[in-house]
Amino acid sequence: MILSHEHTATRGAWFQLFVIAMAEFLGMTLWFSATAVTPALARELRMTPAEAAWLTMAVQAGFVAGTLAGAFVNIADMVRSRHLVCAGALVGAAANAAVLVAPGSWSIIALRLTTGVALAAVYPPAMKMAASWFTARRGLALGLLIGALTLGKAVPYLVTTIFGDAWRAPILLASGLAALGGVLVLVAARDGPHLAATAPFDPHAIRRILSIRGVRLAIAGYLGHMWELYAMWTWVGAFATASFTAAGLGPSAATAGSLAAFLAIGSGAAGCIAAGYYADAMGRARVAGWALAASALCCLLAVAAYGLAPIWTFALVIAWGVAVVADSAQFSALVSEHAPPHHVGTALTFQTSLGFLLTMVTIDLLPRVAAAVGWQHASLLLFPGPVAGALAMRALANPRT
Repeated sequence: MILSHEHTATRGAWFQLFVIAMAEFLGMTLWFSATAVTPALARELRMTPAEAAWLTMAVQAGFVAGTLAGAFVNIADMVRSRHLVCAGALVGAAANAAVLVAPGSWSIIALRLTTGVALAAVYPPAMKMAASWFTARRGLALGLLIGALTLGKAVPYLVTTIFGDAWRAPILLASGLAALGGVLVLVAARDGPHLAATAPFDPHAIRRILSIRGVRLAIAGYLGHMWELYAMWTWVGAFATASFTAAGLGPSAATAGSLAAFLAIGSGAAGCIAAGYYADAMGRARVAGWALAASALCCLLAVAAYGLAPIWTFALVIAWGVAVVADSAQFSALVSEHAPPHHVGTALTFQTSLGFLLTMVTIDLLPRVAAAVGWQHASLLLFPGPVAGALAMRALANPRT
């Protein structure tokens, strides 16, 4: 039986999405590879609390630097996405593996910074490449992609639960997986038919992008989302461990906290896929607003669930994990639809850089707030972000007449 051209194109698009999503899943295991083993790593190298905190902060800082530089030179619109993703994955894998032979704490932090810069060449270009294969189903497609990379970021916590204090094996495993993802995207991934031709350098690209109301509101919603997301992902294990300890779980509280972190991050994949499915039919801004509202509610429920029986803490972090990242892909889809076609890569990169710059604020602030008021009430710091993002999405869903 001969397939129609439309059916063949659709099948090819979903195959390409599978390849790109698998590469993102593998590559993003680098993100929390050191964060997940921070306690063991910090003990062995006798890190100070500030140095240990920078194991996560350095990745964020490197990612921000990489995406900002990429946005201002328009690299995502001048170089083929699969070449960027492959190079970023391989460089990130090498920098991450070098942690095993680093001579000291600040050398490791520098390597984590390099890993973050490398991942700036993995995340936004992959979104651009996936978006180039879809128009009507773009929300679902990007939801699947963000779901895959969310699972990838959760993997180190699962590996740590299995390996315990043996921190070298999880880091080496993450590097191997990321390198495999880089090779996969180079060999099997291609740009889609809805991709604009590569564009020359335009020093006014960002100004042109920000002159569009839809882009501005999508970025505003994204910033509210990012105020909460990475601080929650980074510290949900500490919150859960403290909650389990308050509930009387005893010595097993730390292991249960690592499992809770894996479930909180990994469950986000289901949220991304569900939100993408409904966003294509009901509107991206509307669905993103609902996810933001649900996530804001979870910030409040964390206060109530703290110290209760462990089942309630697990239920909360899973629900929170679903809501907190469900909207992520929709912001990328909104920007890709509102931005000029020849500057989609730059728009996505600029949006991402601003969001990750903001994450450094809340990642640093949240444990400070917890030290002052306790983990039970620390989540209230995150509450304003999703509320502000939901208001931006309401404005975008109801444009001015």
